[in-house]
Amino acid sequence: MPDELPDLRAMTLADAEAFAVACGWQRFRGEQVWRWVHDKGARDFDEMTNIAPAMRAEWATRVRIGGLTIAEVQTSRDGTQKLRLVTHDGQSIESVLIPDGDKLTQCISSQVGCAVDCQFCATAKLGLVRNLTPGEIVDQVYLARRLVPDRRITNLVYMGMGEPLHNYDALVTSLRILCDDKGAKLSARRITVSTSGLVPKLERLGNEDVRPNLAVSLNAPNDAIRDAIMPINRKWNIGKLMAALRAYPLEQRRRITFEYVLLAGVNDGLDHAAQLAQLLRGIKCKVNIIPWNPHPESPFERPSPEAIEAFQSETKRLGLPTYLRTPRGDDIDAACGQLANRAQGGGAIVPLRVKKRGPAELPPPPNVD
Repeated sequence: MPDELPDLRAMTLADAEAFAVACGWQRFRGEQVWRWVHDKGARDFDEMTNIAPAMRAEWATRVRIGGLTIAEVQTSRDGTQKLRLVTHDGQSIESVLIPDGDKLTQCISSQVGCAVDCQFCATAKLGLVRNLTPGEIVDQVYLARRLVPDRRITNLVYMGMGEPLHNYDALVTSLRILCDDKGAKLSARRITVSTSGLVPKLERLGNEDVRPNLAVSLNAPNDAIRDAIMPINRKWNIGKLMAALRAYPLEQRRRITFEYVLLAGVNDGLDHAAQLAQLLRGIKCKVNIIPWNPHPESPFERPSPEAIEAFQSETKRLGLPTYLRTPRGDDIDAACGQLANRAQGGGAIVPLRVKKRGPAELPPPPNVD
């Protein structure tokens, strides 16, 4: 099927209805076909049994249904499954299924590669190849549903490959598709968008009609460290980021999640914990402490269990709600971008782009009072 045909998976319900009318069909035909694709997960027009064969054949000449295929599945001893998916143009992207009791969380990608260049992330070593379409974003969910038909995906996180806010229009369209009551029926309260901190797009996201939970990849308590490990901070520093987050509209009982990847000797000291608690004071939030998941494309090390425990204990003592996220999938290519990077021939260790003599090399932290 020609790739240039419009993709039904990328259409909202209103788009599909308008498309049907433009083709000279009745509006309800658009909803009928859209429900098959987004509610029942149909991947072929032949699955649409309550639509006449002639109508199915005509639709098949006007539109296509998705284009992702599952190329590889890795299963960890802890039950985590990592999927390498291939797009219609041969690009590899990733999605991860993480079981936790009755909960099953899926991490999905928004781009092929990423332009943000976080120094600890394997995806950064790929660079940015292209944005995913809304159809490629939602199709990750539908493929996962077929892979685990006996389990319900309860939570969705835009925390795979890519910076979701760099692909803003496709992100919002995919949210509208996935949250439609006539389609996938996911609740926005169970969807989280993770960002490295694109301040202008944060302001836009806060005004959307479909507003997911917000997670911010912070990873440092001051600009000196964040500049070194997350170059985006040089454009929108912590002060600008915190101002945008303090202005972000939160619904009742919602909090902003801050993700803090612990890197040995870089951001895991008790002084860093104290700075973090001061920085986030007054923000309705929680902090997920994530011990770094090692991969061969980065020079960092995971802190010792003692250092991890000491960091969390200090933040809690200072009144900051913190939760330790146990690394998942250590025995597979579980770090973001690692599986796709290997598939594209990556794997060399890439040193930091800043001069680094060790932890003492970083400038002293600023006064955050």
